[in-house]
Amino acid sequence: MGRTILIADDHPLFRAALRGAVAAAISDAEFVEADSVATLLEAVEHHPEADVLLLDLDMPGAHGFSALAHVRGSRPQLPVVIVSATADAPTIARAFSYGAQGFIPKSSDASAIGAGVEAVLQGELIAPPDYRPPAPGSESADLEIAARLADLTPQQFRVLSMLLSGLLNKQIAFELDVSEATVKAHVTAVLRKLGVANRTQAVLRVGRLAIDHGSLRAAPDEADA
Repeated sequence: MGRTILIADDHPLFRAALRGAVAAAISDAEFVEADSVATLLEAVEHHPEADVLLLDLDMPGAHGFSALAHVRGSRPQLPVVIVSATADAPTIARAFSYGAQGFIPKSSDASAIGAGVEAVLQGELIAPPDYRPPAPGSESADLEIAARLADLTPQQFRVLSMLLSGLLNKQIAFELDVSEATVKAHVTAVLRKLGVANRTQAVLRVGRLAIDHGSLRAAPDEADA
């Protein structure tokens, strides 16, 4: 039976490059692709047998490390390798602290990508050859947020991602094809699990996991949400 490789990246050409690099190293690889966090969640749900996830940090709905934290919490048996153009030491260190089993810069050549994925499938932890861990900092608060994100259901995480993008309840309802009342119930549950009182506080809390804090913005708080 082949190895199931999930690839989550919003650039079709780079997904094709990843497929080629991995296929050259792993002859029995079978690929499932996602171009957003929404389609990634569907892929993870529909392929519980997946062997590894290659995850870009910068794609629609990702909001920094939030997708990594959620997937690692909801599917702890699924190894996640971050494949990112942002590959400075603090970013790599944070990826590992949130549960990534590997980090591959997008600038890596095909042979290095293939070898890295193969190593992770063998249970190894991989990092760029020149990576040096930064001095330890205070990460307990960020890890608590990651744990709270991991407690969200897939649908709650979809709602949170849209909330962080500034969508109103009626817009979220349209995107998910559910009633506005259902969205309100999800928002209430999300705020409770994050330990916050409103959308603004949710953005500030989850924003601690963002790479680019300017990418997060909430719609005005809705009184009945």
